[in-house]
Amino acid sequence: MQGRMKQHPLNATEIAEVLNKSEVGRIATNDPNGFPYIVPVHYIYWNEKIYIHGLVKGQKIDYLKLDSKVGFEVDEMGAILPDEHIVCDTNTVFRSVILLGNAQMVDETDLKRSVLKRVVEKYTPELSHLEFPENMFKATGIIEITPVAITGKYYK
Repeated sequence: MQGRMKQHPLNATEIAEVLNKSEVGRIATNDPNGFPYIVPVHYIYWNEKIYIHGLVKGQKIDYLKLDSKVGFEVDEMGAILPDEHIVCDTNTVFRSVILLGNAQMVDETDLKRSVLKRVVEKYTPELSHLEFPENMFKATGIIEITPVAITGKYYK
């Protein structure tokens, strides 16, 4: 474990707060040649899982179907803390969470509708009273990530 992780770990409550508050996460899948493929996404953290919405087809979907192991990361950056004498001692106020897990596509209609309702409530709450048009619902895919390990760290 890194030195900073030992000194500045987030507890489970703080990890959940960062996951609920952050607006953009990054999912990392593995391409067929073993290279990571990282994409910024909108997501929700619900029932101790990550849910990502998007199109039902695409590169990240193709890759997670080949290998369900994924990484997921969110971060909050605060102020830069420059050291007045040593440039290498400049630091940043931040909180970050890294999650390793297994991903799968959600096929169950009720779960998919519940996730999409929560996505709308998070990102566009003023539209949460509207229903998803059926053609858009069918064209929307939901990735569910079940965590295997979650760590968080901070610096203040």
